[in-house]
Amino acid sequence: MNDMSDPRAGFTNMTEGKSEDYQIIVDHFKTYSKQLPGRILDHMQLLKGDFGGFPIDRLEHSLQTATRAHKDGQDEEYVVAALLHDIGDTLGTFNHADIGAAILKPFVSSKLHWILETHGVFQGYYFFHHIGLDRDMREKYRGHEFFEDCAHFCEAYDQAAFDKNYVSAPLEFFEPMVRRVMASPKQSIYVTE
Repeated sequence: MNDMSDPRAGFTNMTEGKSEDYQIIVDHFKTYSKQLPGRILDHMQLLKGDFGGFPIDRLEHSLQTATRAHKDGQDEEYVVAALLHDIGDTLGTFNHADIGAAILKPFVSSKLHWILETHGVFQGYYFFHHIGLDRDMREKYRGHEFFEDCAHFCEAYDQAAFDKNYVSAPLEFFEPMVRRVMASPKQSIYVTE
């Protein structure tokens, strides 16, 4: 957290800003961006105790999903995506998948980003028909190069991760992975080649 003694830009609107002002902002950004993994891990704690009617809380669901992917030999990027796939549940009640995808977009492959972004529709295959929705909604994506990848993610890891008796790795186990994956963005307007 910044305190009042930290250097700050002197403008009241951005058109008045000088190079020195923006250098102050860039210096702060460098420090703040390195703290992102910690903020993400802290936010995951908000999922603890949030059952939403499910047999386990949302944190345990996330841990089970990631543990299953890890035990299946998926790489760290995939495991971190599995861990964070539902991080948006607390803020994006109607679009949770978009939030997890947006958070991880700078750090993961286009395939994993697409899986994160569309997993909500693909997950619906397992329950939409029970709540009056079309379980085959995912068919609108049939033919997409990552269709089968997302279907596999949901079948093997996401829909299977509601077991009260499953022994998941704790969040601390995944912390180093989150820190490594989020250490250097692959794509962002703030990253130059």
